[in-house]
Amino acid sequence: MAQTQASAAKRMKLEKKPANPVEEDETPSVFNPKYRVCPYLDTINRNLLDFDFEKLCSISLTRINVYACLVCGKYFQGRGTNTHAYTHSVGEAHHVFLNLHTLRFYCLPDNYEIIDSSLDDIKYVLNPTFTRQEISKLDQLQPKHSRTVDGVLYLPGVVGLNNIKANDYCNVVLHALSHVGPLRDYFLQKQSYAHVMRPPGDSVFTLVQRFGELMRKMWNPRNFKSHVSPHEMLQAVVLWSSKRFQITEQGDPIDFLSWFLNTLHRALKGNKQPNSSILYKIFLGEMKIYTRKIPPVELDDATKAKLLATEEYKDQVEDKNFIYLTCDLPPPPLFTDEFRENIIPQVNLYQLLSKFNGSAEKEYKTYKANFMKRFEITRLPQFIILYIKRFTKNTFFLEKNPTIVNFPIKHVDFGDILGMRQRDKDVKDTKYNLVANIVHDGDPKKGTYRAHILHKANGQWYEMQDLHVTEILPQMITLTESYIQIYERCPNSS
Repeated sequence: MAQTQASAAKRMKLEKKPANPVEEDETPSVFNPKYRVCPYLDTINRNLLDFDFEKLCSISLTRINVYACLVCGKYFQGRGTNTHAYTHSVGEAHHVFLNLHTLRFYCLPDNYEIIDSSLDDIKYVLNPTFTRQEISKLDQLQPKHSRTVDGVLYLPGVVGLNNIKANDYCNVVLHALSHVGPLRDYFLQKQSYAHVMRPPGDSVFTLVQRFGELMRKMWNPRNFKSHVSPHEMLQAVVLWSSKRFQITEQGDPIDFLSWFLNTLHRALKGNKQPNSSILYKIFLGEMKIYTRKIPPVELDDATKAKLLATEEYKDQVEDKNFIYLTCDLPPPPLFTDEFRENIIPQVNLYQLLSKFNGSAEKEYKTYKANFMKRFEITRLPQFIILYIKRFTKNTFFLEKNPTIVNFPIKHVDFGDILGMRQRDKDVKDTKYNLVANIVHDGDPKKGTYRAHILHKANGQWYEMQDLHVTEILPQMITLTESYIQIYERCPNSS
């Protein structure tokens, strides 16, 4: 009799509901009547589902135990009695909810789990996954267009990014990086960076996770819509840049690109070694910088000769790594043509690259002294980023150089900027193809940015400007005011 009462008490204790209304239920079982097919599945509105925004309750703004209402798309906390999700379910007669953390579906207010394979597409949109075999085929097989819930066709990897207010300078960089093959492949798989050891409380790693989530959403072949919002990604950028980069204020893509690559490198526990992170493996190059100090102009020849003989005025050699190369445009002409119109100057890309051939010198002025510097590339990376310096800041205003840079799309030979010793070794590894081109249009402060990216699988170029995606001929790319370019070493050259 005592054993019967004890077993009954034990059974009542197991069946008792948790006191915390937001606490999770036990593991589902097909024999448990709490887990059954839901009659409200036809009320789900996939057109309203958007998992790109921050996962927090729309009422309490908490991030703990948040559920998405699959009828209206809003986020609420908990599912127990008196929680926001429960109240919303009763008040609006919305019954199907998804836990954004566990990816389990529930019917409220009855509070039972829904087991139905027809909901797998919603899980996949929230958390896309890629196998190694799928990733290996992204640049090989002819890409297939996918269809959204509204019937719109889109190409995975070529999707628009929402411009929340003034974040187009970030969007073009994200577009360009999403087509750097090794970088994309690395972030499409969570396992790639799951092993990275980080100390407790190191929340800067959130930036790595957000970038990986964005890459997977941009290449998702089963999206509900043909664009992606980088909202969560940019929130992490604003936070970890200490508000240096804002969503509501226009910024400079090269500043963002430099900060972003270096921050990702540190978050992945990279150091100064070339192969310490995926970022350095792809983008890091090496150069020698030769610097010599120039004696003041007002000195006589004898005094200059004495100074040049001192150690201070001898050539100094420094080995440095680089993520991108800064190309200086020649100054635009000051005069107009016979029709009183401004002449749009043009310059060849190889002329800009001559800065790094080891023999061309350029003067750099400081408030103390003047220096002559020359640059010699000693190792070319797999991907070369060129920054074409178009903006100069004066005391009163910002000026833009509209010079058009003439450049080939394929087989750009960077061999001439290598040092003579290295040139003999890497003579077969110096040809590169353009994979991304970022353009600035308009005035220096009020202009906009757009990106040209190459989809390798079909060889087609696309112009990306926020949500707008159009095909473009490669001949048209060379006529734009290029600002940042990314080149990839030709696969058959190594």
